[in-house]
Amino acid sequence: MPELPEVEVVRAGLAPAVTGARIEAVEVYDERSLRRHDGPAEDFVERLVGRVFAEPQRRGKFMWLPLVPQRAEPVSPVVEPVSPVVEPVETALVTHLGMSGQVLLRPPGVEDRLTRIHLDVHHPTLGDRRLNFVDQRIFGSMAIDSLIPTPDGPDLVPTQVSHIARDPLDPLFDERAFLARLAKRNTGIKRALLDQGLVSGIGNIYADESLWFARIHGEHPTALLSRPRAKLLLVEVRAVLLRALAEGGTSFDEQYKNVNGNSGYFAHSLQAYGQQGKACPRCGTPIVREQFMNRGSHFCPRCQRLPRVSL
Repeated sequence: MPELPEVEVVRAGLAPAVTGARIEAVEVYDERSLRRHDGPAEDFVERLVGRVFAEPQRRGKFMWLPLVPQRAEPVSPVVEPVSPVVEPVETALVTHLGMSGQVLLRPPGVEDRLTRIHLDVHHPTLGDRRLNFVDQRIFGSMAIDSLIPTPDGPDLVPTQVSHIARDPLDPLFDERAFLARLAKRNTGIKRALLDQGLVSGIGNIYADESLWFARIHGEHPTALLSRPRAKLLLVEVRAVLLRALAEGGTSFDEQYKNVNGNSGYFAHSLQAYGQQGKACPRCGTPIVREQFMNRGSHFCPRCQRLPRVSL
């Protein structure tokens, strides 16, 4: 599933092409990709055509393209025109990539296999482009949603994203508040990292990698994790996410592509995730994979030992 680095790569790739672009046409081929939209396909299309995109935004694994409100026309051409009032952006096109969603930036008229929705847009300087929402497994979605204020900053987020915490790369991420909330949890540290209400954007891949670098077992109880080790883990989380961003994200198959249809290559830099049976790069002990929440945890049994708890 695309995690923070993959979604940020897509957001950054879209930004120059869609910011200020007008939506000329929308085609919905599969209404299952509108499962999070409150209304039928006709409503989705009508509310998008003619609108203009503001700069794409992201929180954790969620991305949205704010829609600039339409400005009122002057009452009469005889009246001297005045500068229109710029209204706050109130709605957005929310995109969730799910397990295999892709947003591909194409020339006009170009369709991709498994395209579920496409948007034809016109940019004032870059001209015409097509956005294809491609989704093999149809777990992703697009939806028009209202934007609401956040309680911890000046930004607006879609209602569907309001329950999602800030991610560690967010300039407004409150490290002290995160550490305080983490200390009160009664769970394993990996489960805490995957809790999008506590911290967002960290999925299975980057949780395993960060824990390996911090030498912490995924089942290490949060109640027994010292503040210095928790701070070290947060440092490693940020470092792993930034390295993955620099390498375009992680692609194991055709299910994740950037907006140009290219794969990320962070998979070649993975130290723990997917490396079961291979020697740990630090100590040489074979990496182990164990079942975890319907997925897998990958770790070094020597470098990442569980603490002994006396009964």
